[in-house]
Amino acid sequence: MSDVEGEDVPAAPAVAAAAAAAGGSMDINTALQEVLKTARIHDGLARGLHEACKALDKRQALLCILANNCDEQMYVKLVEALCAEHSINLIKVDDNKKLGEWAGLCKIDKEGKARKVVGCSCVVVKDYGKETQAHDVLNEYFKSKR
Repeated sequence: MSDVEGEDVPAAPAVAAAAAAAGGSMDINTALQEVLKTARIHDGLARGLHEACKALDKRQALLCILANNCDEQMYVKLVEALCAEHSINLIKVDDNKKLGEWAGLCKIDKEGKARKVVGCSCVVVKDYGKETQAHDVLNEYFKSKR
């Protein structure tokens, strides 16, 4: 019986710490990561130019994320134009490798670190999954940008 109680005690502070972190102020990159993770779980992501453009053109997209270090200018112009035409929120991130990792285009090793990360210049969220605090942070960000 004491073994079971001993296992419960360390878990409670970890849960409390996670709740405190979630209750605190969340920056835009952390919110974006959480939204992408939730959307990936609910199969609501379109990754890459072809999938993203299909989703944008069909107006299935709720949010579009574009990498700043994309070296093909026509790629950037196409995605920006489709977002503007269909009035879809567009957010830019610094690195395409980071975006690829957030979108799940990598292998996770035993330690939980991302390996073999594939760069991804464009990701479209078609389904948020469930409404979270991160989703609210992104909505507030877009409202303040207008």
